[in-house]
Amino acid sequence: MIKPNVVYPFHLAIPVWDLNLSKKFYKDILGCIEGRSDKNWIDMNLFGHQLVLHYKPKENQSHTNKVDGKNVPVPHFGVILEWNVFQKFTKRLKQKKVKFIIEPYIRFKGKAGEQSTMFFLDPCGNAIEFKSFKDFNQIFSKES
Repeated sequence: MIKPNVVYPFHLAIPVWDLNLSKKFYKDILGCIEGRSDKNWIDMNLFGHQLVLHYKPKENQSHTNKVDGKNVPVPHFGVILEWNVFQKFTKRLKQKKVKFIIEPYIRFKGKAGEQSTMFFLDPCGNAIEFKSFKDFNQIFSKES
């Protein structure tokens, strides 16, 4: 039985057109640890979650949706971090000169679900969002 308050590691496979460039980004920039690999895929430990980089030829597609007045890339993925971890991780990304699509900021300020968030692309164009809630109970909150 799945327990609603237990966080289970997710498994996500994403397309990348350059495995070596992507591996370098996820290891050197995001601090992931490499797991098993093959000539067509690489397992990465992304904050305890299994992210698999799968080779796929390059395509030029992009789409965004408006969220809090910003053009949020779709699809995207990421991890919800503890507040202090998010702040340290943001500093790391800035030191590594990561180019943000959406700079780190507070979204939904003063409303249900208030959060810190940021978006950037990996070298193969996959959109990544990292976010944090001061109160983790707000993750699934709705406006009253």
